Amino acid sequence: MTLMDQIPNNVDLGSDKKLMRALMRWQPDFLNWWRDMGPEGFQADQVWLRTAISVEANGWAHYDYVKMPDYRWGIFLAPAASETIGFGDHKGQPTWDEVPGEMRGVLRRIIVTQADTEPASVEQQRQLGRTAPSLYDMRNLFQVNVEEGRHLWAMVHLLQQYFGRDGREEADALLRRRSGDADTPRILSTFNERTDDWLSFFMFTTFTDRDGKFQLSALSESGFAPLARATKFMLTEEAFHLFCGEQGVERVLRRGAELTMRDPNGDARKHGGIDLETIQKYINFWYSSSLDLFGSEISSNAADSFAASIKGRHRESRYDDHQALNESYSLPVIEQGRVVNQTVPLRNALNEVLRDEYVKDCERVMERWNASLAETGTDFRVSLPSRRFRRTVGLYSAHTFDPQGNLISDAEFRARKNDWLPCADDYAHVHSLMKPVYEPGKYASWIAPPSKGVKGQPLDYEYVKRT
Repeated sequence: MTLMDQIPNNVDLGSDKKLMRALMRWQPDFLNWWRDMGPEGFQADQVWLRTAISVEANGWAHYDYVKMPDYRWGIFLAPAASETIGFGDHKGQPTWDEVPGEMRGVLRRIIVTQADTEPASVEQQRQLGRTAPSLYDMRNLFQVNVEEGRHLWAMVHLLQQYFGRDGREEADALLRRRSGDADTPRILSTFNERTDDWLSFFMFTTFTDRDGKFQLSALSESGFAPLARATKFMLTEEAFHLFCGEQGVERVLRRGAELTMRDPNGDARKHGGIDLETIQKYINFWYSSSLDLFGSEISSNAADSFAASIKGRHRESRYDDHQALNESYSLPVIEQGRVVNQTVPLRNALNEVLRDEYVKDCERVMERWNASLAETGTDFRVSLPSRRFRRTVGLYSAHTFDPQGNLISDAEFRARKNDWLPCADDYAHVHSLMKPVYEPGKYASWIAPPSKGVKGQPLDYEYVKRT
């Protein structure tokens, strides 16, 4: 079997012998990484998965049972949307099919950083199959995992084809780093966080994968056409990851509200559920961690990437000025112990512009979750903390704030931390509920069933055939 038989693609692998040899050398290392760091204990099971076999509407979502090590990780570029660059100093010029020499370093850094997040999330989630609340949820977890693996292939293809020896070395390093490892951690801190319970997984796919959505959207505008086309296709799969998170948290909230109202003292924990206050703490943790992924509010790197036409804005076509030269942005900063507004050139605030879009999208998620809570009859509502809360990157990282964004002392933060963020008791309770439910159509007590199955299948479908 040739590499082309194993790897569905629309990048004409067969015509580039050098690239084929590089990928053939990398593939066994990838499979070894997958067996060592992918879902532990389920490599021999048949999982009902969606596989992309082409970019056409009838080709990118083929469903069938497959063992995960046999999954066909493909390399796909979406069709070219434009032959001219749409923003930055190179606006109106032809897009690049090769890497411009002067942009080689920054493009490689951006691709490597994006690529590093893909295997990291698989490593973070590798134990979750052992405590899956249903076969439906287990199947969704594994779908997310194999698609993150495919996204890694997409980025490695760019590194191998366009960056020579440097790209090959970077591709190898992607398989050596490990999430949470003290010596060789993943590049971004959020991808070193423990994700060893299902509420964390649902929060991760709601908030952290949503960061991925906006980063990929900005890169899909790139003047480097192969990067733009690769990330645009990745976005078609990213939507499912967000669905897993949003629907998962909504189901946990619904069951938590039902159990809260069942108990005379409003204690969902007594009935095997996760209380709503703990769910809010998880929101505070994962949302604030994911905000850091956008980088500093004022960034010369962001300005340079936009100027070089490497990374645009989310849905760049919506803007009137695609060079962002004559506009400014006002943002709150801390001066002499108080919050004041500072105006900066728009290009230097493009991280914050992208974060604004992310925050608005998260607010829409809160509205949907609160509508679901309202249907249960509870008065409890979830909310997002201030974007200044618990930040470790950017303007606010040197100060402490409460969830409303008020500047407070370090001592006050420490005193109230357990009111705002999951504490040892919260984690212990959530972990105590993480018991596997492997019977088709059955669900753990702490989560409500979904409203429908996957791709028209019934809720009691055997989504994973255990060996």
